Amino acid sequence: MGRVRRKKMHKGDKPLKEKYRTKRRTKDFDEIHEDMKPGNADALLNQDLDYDKPGGAQHYCLHCTKYFIGARALSDHFKSKPHKRRIKALQMEPYSQEEAERAAGMGSYIVPKTVEVKTQGTKEVMEAEEPVKEGT
Repeated sequence: MGRVRRKKMHKGDKPLKEKYRTKRRTKDFDEIHEDMKPGNADALLNQDLDYDKPGGAQHYCLHCTKYFIGARALSDHFKSKPHKRRIKALQMEPYSQEEAERAAGMGSYIVPKTVEVKTQGTKEVMEAEEPVKEGT
């Protein structure tokens, strides 16, 4: 019997792996926490019309940093498992330089705090939830 040849088909494809790994890179959690601050969140949720982005940049998920085509797609996304996973991950306090120094041995370990994160409301949902005012 002959020797079984070992195939090295995937040797030297590091550039391909890096391309696919960074193709759909989103913001890190600390960047998203920065975007969730009230001033930044208002700016991102009320963007000007931009035809280069899906839905004209009018339907944006703040937590997943994604644009959607319409309000229906955005509301369906809020019910999806990836969005719920992202919300759960964002409930941890963002990583900071002080925490990095403590991990390197320059301080005592402090348990990360939890942050309350709620799914944003869409314009249509916010209008529907407003209480109806009685006429005077």
